[in-house]
Amino acid sequence: MSEKKCPLNREQLEALTQRFPTPFHLYDEKGIRENARRLKAAFAWNPGFKEYFAVKAAPNPYLMKILKSEGFGADCSSYGELLLSEQVGVVGENIIFTSNDTPVYEFAKARELGAIINLDDITHIQYLEDHVGLPELVCCRYNPGPLKGGNAIIGHPEEAKYGFTRPQLFEGYRILRDKGVKRFGLHTMVASNELDGAYFIDTAKLLFDLVGELSAELGIEFEFVNLGGGIGIPYRPEQEAVDLDAVGEGIRKLYEELIVGKGIKPLDIRLECGRMVTGPFGYLVSRVLHKKHTYKQYVGLDACMANLMRPGMYGAYHHITVPGKENAPLDLVCDVTGSLCENNDKFAIDRAIPQVEIGDLVVIHDAGAHGHSMGFNYNAKLRSAELLLREDGEVVQIRRAETIEDYFATLDFDGLKGFEV
Repeated sequence: MSEKKCPLNREQLEALTQRFPTPFHLYDEKGIRENARRLKAAFAWNPGFKEYFAVKAAPNPYLMKILKSEGFGADCSSYGELLLSEQVGVVGENIIFTSNDTPVYEFAKARELGAIINLDDITHIQYLEDHVGLPELVCCRYNPGPLKGGNAIIGHPEEAKYGFTRPQLFEGYRILRDKGVKRFGLHTMVASNELDGAYFIDTAKLLFDLVGELSAELGIEFEFVNLGGGIGIPYRPEQEAVDLDAVGEGIRKLYEELIVGKGIKPLDIRLECGRMVTGPFGYLVSRVLHKKHTYKQYVGLDACMANLMRPGMYGAYHHITVPGKENAPLDLVCDVTGSLCENNDKFAIDRAIPQVEIGDLVVIHDAGAHGHSMGFNYNAKLRSAELLLREDGEVVQIRRAETIEDYFATLDFDGLKGFEV
């Protein structure tokens, strides 16, 4: 079982709303730091272990700076994410740049920062060489196809747009070797939000075996394997978190057998987790605006899908609690909704929650990854603020809420005056 508890109680949240109107995202620094240390401890046996935080999960420089101080790098997939990393001082090989369908200017920025470039396709080798040059260190992303199952979020690997096939991988590293690349990494990621720890141990075996085969056939040595991210979090209270220590130990045993035991050059283990690092320590705090009873019961919030799109996008579960009513009976079965003109703008469907009144605060849990970052402006909704609960109990704003002026900033109203129709 996973406990769903906000680090601030109802009185503290109500006081906070006097400074920052709902809705807002709240992050718990203490929880994030402790979680980061648990992840590092699970792989402490590997001297070169490094976690590259997946910036797309929570692209906020304050959160990234916290994780930098814990020794994390940055996993980037766009120009903007590269710039964010640069702003917080995460540069060089502390960045791994993994993208797909990549424009030249993104590759150029990655080269400028000295990032590790993780290629998604064999044709990108020539594209990279032609436009920005090949770096000394190159990594390639492997798509194992039907050799390994995916899961609901990414789908079957053979249907995913990411990565090299096995034959392409051998040919790609041969081309890179012959073009003078001297340093090599290997990467894969074929699942997202996976709670079965054995999955990641199996992934390590897949890559360790592949390193052995590639090294033997091509005469190259690998510096690291990147096992990707994909470690899930228990969104539902009845679910259990992945046992990081068990995963780390399982991978260690395989490493001893398949790398050390076969005389292969020592490898650094790399990860690029995002969701499991910050996800459980972020909360969307909202307030009940309306209660409606037609063919079923509805509870309407001042937040909407623009603040957290996962439930509406693919039916994801996020636990909901009502501060001050944590021990009350769950005797109201309702849909918890937002105000978008879309019927999938629902945080929960037929969910049992305590009886609520208009004005009650509501906390939506596990919103610390792929929450605010996936926000949008449909229906001219404005994106909400992000707040950080520091370890000393102070709450600071780390992103202000958007204003209507922000929303209109890219529109040319002056030009409209002379626009004839």
